Amino acid sequence: MPVSSARAAAFDILLRVERESSYASELLHSPTYARLSTLDHALATELVMGVLRWRSRLDDEIASASSQPISRLDLEILIALRLALYQMRWLDRIPQRAALHESVELVKRARKRSAAPFVNAVLRKLSAAPWNRELLPDKVLPGNESDSAETLARSFAHPLWLVERWIREYGLPAARQICQYDQSAPITAIRVRTPSAEAALNQEGISLSPGGLLASARRVAAGASTQTEAFRTGQVVIQDEASQLVAALVGLAPPEKQSGTGLRILDCCAAPGGKTLAIADHNPGATITALDIHPHRARLLRKLLRTSHSGGQIQVVVADARTLPISLRFHRVLADVPCSGTGTLARNPEIKWRLRPTDLAALQARQSAILRSALAQVAPGGRLVYSTCSLEKEENEDIIEQVLAGNNSFRLLECRVELDRLQASGELTWPDPTSLTRGPFLRTIPGIHPCDGFFAAVLERD
Repeated sequence: MPVSSARAAAFDILLRVERESSYASELLHSPTYARLSTLDHALATELVMGVLRWRSRLDDEIASASSQPISRLDLEILIALRLALYQMRWLDRIPQRAALHESVELVKRARKRSAAPFVNAVLRKLSAAPWNRELLPDKVLPGNESDSAETLARSFAHPLWLVERWIREYGLPAARQICQYDQSAPITAIRVRTPSAEAALNQEGISLSPGGLLASARRVAAGASTQTEAFRTGQVVIQDEASQLVAALVGLAPPEKQSGTGLRILDCCAAPGGKTLAIADHNPGATITALDIHPHRARLLRKLLRTSHSGGQIQVVVADARTLPISLRFHRVLADVPCSGTGTLARNPEIKWRLRPTDLAALQARQSAILRSALAQVAPGGRLVYSTCSLEKEENEDIIEQVLAGNNSFRLLECRVELDRLQASGELTWPDPTSLTRGPFLRTIPGIHPCDGFFAAVLERD
């Protein structure tokens, strides 16, 4: 019997994630898997993301049933075991015999036929073993005295060093909420770009609910929004609400340029382009320069802008933001820098297994160089928004402190004031803007806020 399309796709994607450091979400939405039926694509997504979210829990169980250390198993064999065990433990509607049989067939398909009896034996042993349901996340209650970094890391399948950092920085209850949020499929948020877009989605069977933070945001309650004409023609854009909020901070034009005419905006690390497009929508008369260091990502950005029929004058430039080849000064600059991505683990769970504590120093050096370069492009009286989707202090507050310590031309603005302005305009609908800030900074926390974890600082040139 051949392996099902969904399981074959999930296996191939997980193999590429491990071998090539690819991102699962990008592979799942690539043309290679566009031919999958809606049901097969949904199952492949569930399998890929489930295995990546719960990898350490799966590996602990596999290790207990394996006659060999899992560190010595070929990657194809380990992935096949993870896929079967995830289905056995988390997907009640899939018969265990089907999960077992197809994982054995996946090993044969991967030209590891000699390992098929081993995989069969391990999975039969696991299928007969009782599962310790006391370690399920819903059994670890908020405020439970047994909560610790170790129990959270084990129960919610996170690296211990990350959980320890979050407890130190945000406290134990918040760390638990972050971990719990990371283990569930996040809400799909969209930004509605035209007045007719919501009605068009409803007509195509998409059920929407209001956004949690912003008036222009909606949450997809049911339906495949990416299969709609409104999505294909750029009337709506899939974008997390915290990302939308950062773009809204950038989009506050100075009073003398409220019409957008003559406003110059620089987006330093623009791809994939969600924030670029949002900034253009906020300022339709502005001239926008969007940079990205990678030519293939710049091509994707151009494609998005063409599809979305952006009314702004947007020039896409391939360049390294650390050495900007631009002599112009800009009224608004966004430096949404490359980061660890620890605020997006619900969407990108593979990050938590790749990231190492030593990576933060290299990221910090790059982020600091980008920010210093970007500040030089800000016109007198202009503003720069620095942002990341990281929860780590080294990439956020520490960067701002270091850069401002050697630069007297800029002052740090209170993000709360900018949020109040967005609330007064009706764009910010979150009832407690203060909870979105930490000191002078924007700080969203997954599980506490209904979005990814983002940080932003607003700097103004004298």
